[in-house]
Amino acid sequence: MQIEENKSLKEFNTFGIDCKARYFVEVTTTSDLRKVLSMRPNEPLFILGGGSNMLLTQDINDLVLYLNLKGISKVSEDKDHVTLKVMAGENWHEFVMYCIDHDYGGVENLSLIPGNVGTAPIQNIGAYGVELKDVFESCNAVEIATQVEKEFSKTACQFGYRNSIFKNEAKGKYIITSVTLRLTKQGNHSFSTSYGAIQEKLAAAQIETPTIKDISDAVIAIRRSKLPDPKELGNSGSFFKNPIIDAEAFKGFRITYPEAPFYEVSPTEFKIPAGWLIEQAGFKGQRMGDAGVHKNQALVLVNHGGASGNEIWQLALQIQKSVKEKFGIYIEPEVNIF
Repeated sequence: MQIEENKSLKEFNTFGIDCKARYFVEVTTTSDLRKVLSMRPNEPLFILGGGSNMLLTQDINDLVLYLNLKGISKVSEDKDHVTLKVMAGENWHEFVMYCIDHDYGGVENLSLIPGNVGTAPIQNIGAYGVELKDVFESCNAVEIATQVEKEFSKTACQFGYRNSIFKNEAKGKYIITSVTLRLTKQGNHSFSTSYGAIQEKLAAAQIETPTIKDISDAVIAIRRSKLPDPKELGNSGSFFKNPIIDAEAFKGFRITYPEAPFYEVSPTEFKIPAGWLIEQAGFKGQRMGDAGVHKNQALVLVNHGGASGNEIWQLALQIQKSVKEKFGIYIEPEVNIF
């Protein structure tokens, strides 16, 4: 374990922004993590995982702690379920592929989501009708101030739409070290295929009784058709959350835009796809220098090579303003801005 100085973070964030860390340290064990925390008890930290849900707009003067804890272990198993403990530094998609290979169900709809396992609870990641909370049992996290490890149950995590306690009252106080998930075994899988795009992919392949691999393959194909590979075109996946509006606002919105897609969250809440709003505002495929909006999915902001984080953020602000002016709806960033 060595602390480096003036470390480029270009390879550690999926936007490919070339900001620098004044100090940088990689930890591969929880004991090393505690050691770093105890050595610098009063200094601010910047916790770095997969770098997939962040936009760097400036150099980082704090100590950047790169969390690279690895390992997948079986906690318990019966004829219907298996419970796995997954270390925070495991790549999320690679973990999903591990589950597919072992025929463990519940995360197949979350295939190809970028980032690491440790950041998944922070966002309560979700896609195509499934969220992390659906398979979540608990997570372990080290309290930064005391270096004491604590277990957070599903209830304690206070999951919401792309939200959790780690984005609110526990923000900046804990570092998640592992996540425990309860998954189904063959014969007990419950499939979520209600999203039209998945149904279309399965129908095109003439699959009437899908396996978890079939669903994963469909999701991967859909995401690859819409989302660029960060290794080829810098991005952080969906940049904005899909806004949720109340029934009264939705009624007026539907009168003006009857063609707009939507999803009913509850009898009093409706979700409008942010990508549709951005596209209707005229931003799909647009560029401001090397900062741009992806040509296939307006929800994705991209770095065409030389954009700074601030240039991408300025584009995001312009999109927010235009969507608000056109639709009266505020779209909130899903990506963390630093």
